[in-house]
Amino acid sequence: MKANEIRNLTTAEIEQKVTSLKEELFNLRFQLATGQLENPARIRQVRKDIAKAKTILRERELGIS
Repeated sequence: MKANEIRNLTTAEIEQKVTSLKEELFNLRFQLATGQLENPARIRQVRKDIAKAKTILRERELGIS
């Protein structure tokens, strides 16, 4: 997910997106531990998406963007 796509969402939608991404990350880590993970690069991508979303939320808190 690109930063521009996240910026077009409302704050509530971004928070909901972060929650769903955290659930996905948990499931991916669980699959990794049990040896069922097919795409290990997806873990890194989900972590980056969470970071992007949290960064945009923080920018809004500070009134930067």
